[in-house]
Amino acid sequence: MAKKSKNNKKIEETPVVEEVKEETPKKSVRSTSIDHKCPNCNAKLNFDIKLQKWKCDYCDSEFTLEELQKRINNAATAKKNDDTDVVEDDDTTYVQYNCPDCGAEIIADELTSATFCIYCGNTAILKNKLAGKFKPDYIIPFKKTEQDAREAFNNVTKGKPFVPKSFKSTANIEKIRGVYIPFWLYSIFLSGSVKVSATRSTSWSSGNTHYTKTDYYDLTRKGTMQFNRIPVDGSSRFDDALMNTIEPFDYSELKEYNHAYLSGFIAEKYDIDKTRSFKDASDRSKATADQEFLSTCTGYSSKLVTSRDYFPRTDVCEYVLLPVYMVNVKYNGKFYTFAMNGQTGEFVGNVPISPLKVVLKTFIAFAIAFVIVLLLSIIFFFIGGN
Repeated sequence: MAKKSKNNKKIEETPVVEEVKEETPKKSVRSTSIDHKCPNCNAKLNFDIKLQKWKCDYCDSEFTLEELQKRINNAATAKKNDDTDVVEDDDTTYVQYNCPDCGAEIIADELTSATFCIYCGNTAILKNKLAGKFKPDYIIPFKKTEQDAREAFNNVTKGKPFVPKSFKSTANIEKIRGVYIPFWLYSIFLSGSVKVSATRSTSWSSGNTHYTKTDYYDLTRKGTMQFNRIPVDGSSRFDDALMNTIEPFDYSELKEYNHAYLSGFIAEKYDIDKTRSFKDASDRSKATADQEFLSTCTGYSSKLVTSRDYFPRTDVCEYVLLPVYMVNVKYNGKFYTFAMNGQTGEFVGNVPISPLKVVLKTFIAFAIAFVIVLLLSIIFFFIGGN
């Protein structure tokens, strides 16, 4: 649910004007992203979820983002001093995987293999170089591991007697993959008013007669509200209801985006732009505004919003990647998809019901009840006969 801030601060952007001077061209160095290789041994460098650092599995070196950036900057400076012209491309090499079955497009760095579709489980996906830039504003790194997702799957099937036994086995899990889902975060300023129909009832008794008096009221409430970081899923393939269920994310842990966070993971490519997504964000802000205005109508037996007149506008829209584990379980030729919040561990999904178990357990319950009633009848018959 959208959260209302305690203050109404308008964020303004100041234009930046760059002064252009004619100078003799100089050799320049641009370092905009972290390479996914160990600075010590040049082996593959992965983001370690538990350490919240980058760790080399070959030489066991550990690095923070700042340490990696410092090493890269030092190396770039050394090359510059050696009078070497070094220009690092602003685009890290990415690969785009396209699923021919459901049309999903997922993104990974060139060191990460995407061997299946996170949505439909298809393994015959096509690999292409990613065209264009891919750089969100912020990212929340994974804090939960793949093993956490397996344990969460075990917990979600516990205490459900009608779930097929074979479905509960973790060996039945086809795929688990950490994926960064694209989101738009909107800061919305909303002004407007609502009309509320309310009633107030009083009751009393006189003798054997009970009376109830109901008074009807037409109320009006108006005001302004500021909402910060209302999330909207930027992928049409990710079920919105599922995504809403694994919320909220803790946005205080947002990090400035760097390509290195994708190491070992994949990312979904958004296909719903921020203009189209704004409607969903404004609808959520309006629903919250309804509840806020209704909460000011106290002392009434009932209250209902009959009309509203809202004017939402967005001050800031941020493009972010949020961590989610997709868990695909194949049962009886059908895929069941579960999702886990990669930051908080919230796990959601629907499990199948075994009709045979339902019938069998219902029959057993009926049989037990019948036997109990029969035994009680026999006991009462003998007691009554004596």
